[in-house]
Amino acid sequence: MRIRTRLLILILAILVPALVAASLAVGYVYVEERRAQENSVKETTRAFALLVANELEAHEGMLHALASSPALAQGNLEEFYKHAKSLTPTPETTLILMEPDGRQLLNTRVPLGKPLPARRFSNIGALMETYGADRTLVSDLFKAPFGGRYDVVLQVPVRIDGSIRYFLDMGLNAANLQELMGGQRFPAEWQASIVDRSGKVVARSRDADQYRGRSVSALALRHFAASSEGVFTSRNLAGLPVQAFYSTVPGAEWKVILTIPSAEIRRVPQHAAMFLAAIMAALLVLAVLLARHFGRRAIAPIEYLSRGAEDLGQGREVAYAPQEIAEIDAVARRMAEASRQIRASQAELEQRVKEAVEASERAQAALMRGQKMEALGRLTGGIAHEFNNLLQTLTTALQLAALTSTQPKVQNLIDTCKRTIARATALTGQLGSFGRVQDAKLLTVAPCEQLRNSIQLIRNVLRQGIALELQCEDDLWPVTVDPLQFDLALLNLAINARDAMPAGGSLTIAARNCTLEPTRERSGGDYVLVTVSDTGTGMPQEVLARALDPFFTTKEAGKGSGLGLAQAYAFATQSQGSLALSSTPGEGTRVELWLPRSTLPLSPVPGRGGPAESLQASGRILFVEDDELVREAVVQGLEEAGFEVLVAANGERALAMIEAGLDVDVAFSDIVMPGRISGIDLAGILRERRPGLPVVLATGYTDQRAKVPGVQVLAKPYEIDQLVELLARLKS
Repeated sequence: MRIRTRLLILILAILVPALVAASLAVGYVYVEERRAQENSVKETTRAFALLVANELEAHEGMLHALASSPALAQGNLEEFYKHAKSLTPTPETTLILMEPDGRQLLNTRVPLGKPLPARRFSNIGALMETYGADRTLVSDLFKAPFGGRYDVVLQVPVRIDGSIRYFLDMGLNAANLQELMGGQRFPAEWQASIVDRSGKVVARSRDADQYRGRSVSALALRHFAASSEGVFTSRNLAGLPVQAFYSTVPGAEWKVILTIPSAEIRRVPQHAAMFLAAIMAALLVLAVLLARHFGRRAIAPIEYLSRGAEDLGQGREVAYAPQEIAEIDAVARRMAEASRQIRASQAELEQRVKEAVEASERAQAALMRGQKMEALGRLTGGIAHEFNNLLQTLTTALQLAALTSTQPKVQNLIDTCKRTIARATALTGQLGSFGRVQDAKLLTVAPCEQLRNSIQLIRNVLRQGIALELQCEDDLWPVTVDPLQFDLALLNLAINARDAMPAGGSLTIAARNCTLEPTRERSGGDYVLVTVSDTGTGMPQEVLARALDPFFTTKEAGKGSGLGLAQAYAFATQSQGSLALSSTPGEGTRVELWLPRSTLPLSPVPGRGGPAESLQASGRILFVEDDELVREAVVQGLEEAGFEVLVAANGERALAMIEAGLDVDVAFSDIVMPGRISGIDLAGILRERRPGLPVVLATGYTDQRAKVPGVQVLAKPYEIDQLVELLARLKS
């Protein structure tokens, strides 16, 4: 008897707290399920509001497309009427073109030329006063004059030459919005409605024709005015209590309402609570049975479970050993299985951590590669600067040697050296492919002539089976570009086209004049459009979106650097133009280079290697150059020509000489020099303090632009006779 009493007390000690906990759990589940049910309906209401907004935005998109019609921009209303009539999505849709004062110009419901209504029937006018005329507006519900149906109006402004010239309206039958209701498949007990700003029903999931145009209750209007979304309790027409969930349609200020019977809202959490209560009751009964059962059994199996639990907690694998007790054996098997799953999860977690570390290392390596490439770009710029200084010294020395030697063999050797310097100069130009544009390397060229000169270079990289065609319009406008970078851009585009046509195809390079309106991508004006199009494999959208990124390539490792399109894009932007890329898988790729029309005269064709002539000049020259070898060679050449040369090793020294009253005829300075004053800074100071003093700058490579008005720029290496001729002309 004592043992049974103790067992009963033990069972009660377990049962009473369990019943309390079960009651609390059931109540908690009911509250949470009720909250989850309401949140779910709120999200459904928001989604429905967005769906209505998307439907309106689709019509708005068609209006914007019509607003950009060339016929409308040209004032050809008859052509625009035909275009608008053909694009109306349904026979009941009306498109109206209006003057800013509200006068209708055309209406697709009325034949062109027939009398049109003299006033608006919607509240668009009032909305323009409230929200302004420069945005898309959606009217409230109104009765249309044709057919007496309920309509709504979407209006967009039509801008021509930067100002609002017209308003384009679309009249939509409110009944068309009923399709949105049917597509949502709301439960039968739910009632969905779309109402306008004034609270009038635009569409309704049930009895739409009966209620369209009627206003919602005053209680609903008060809630609409108080917040953009929410929920309130009311009664439906049958007198049943309901909960109404509402949300605002973005861009239209309409409301969507989902009305659900309160009993329906409570049903799901009640069922969940009842289900949990049944489970808890079953568990309590099972707990009582287990308590009685375990009270009568030996403690050894429990100790076995305790050891297994300790092993499980320590992450060790639990070894299963049958205890001849079904419940304990079941728990033991689950523990053993759990231990294996935990160990497997640990192994998986370790693998994921390893992969994450590897991914981080790859990202770090990519970052380091990017930093190395940036440093390499700066390094190549510095190399180009120093190399051009060396080439300048050699160029000047060779020309002086040519002037002093009359032996044919020596002249031949000098010519050979000059040709070698020309090749080295071209190489230094390629070092700056991704640097900033060098003013001294810009030439005003005839595009067709430049393209014809590039064709042979392009033919050399194409494979057999690829047809190359050049199409140039007559009288193309000149463009100011770096010819070397132009050739390199065309070569890169041709190589990409070749790789996209492994079985052969057609590559077309064309050029024509274009006059463009300003856009976000480029300014308006006159351009020369150079297109490079192929009939290759094309690119999918995900590749096209990244095609201009430096180092992005879809080619195998070692077969592409990912810099070809990036260099062409850099060339276009450096030339104050732009690059547009379009491609369709299986149909080919088209690259458009937009180069602005130049108002400068064509640059003379540069040449080297001609016979050296002795030039004679006079005057005082201030020569500013930090490189000692360049100074020695150029000073000797200028003095041989007859100039009196005063030398400064940096900008600070040159400025001090000028401020001390030095009188010179021309100032000739390098751009990149040590110290705080560069050649560009010195030119700007001289233009302010000595406005009449001619200034010439020389550059081997710099990332600065010479923006000082009236300043001439020479690219290193330059011919000494070219320099003498320029200085003599400026002096006079």
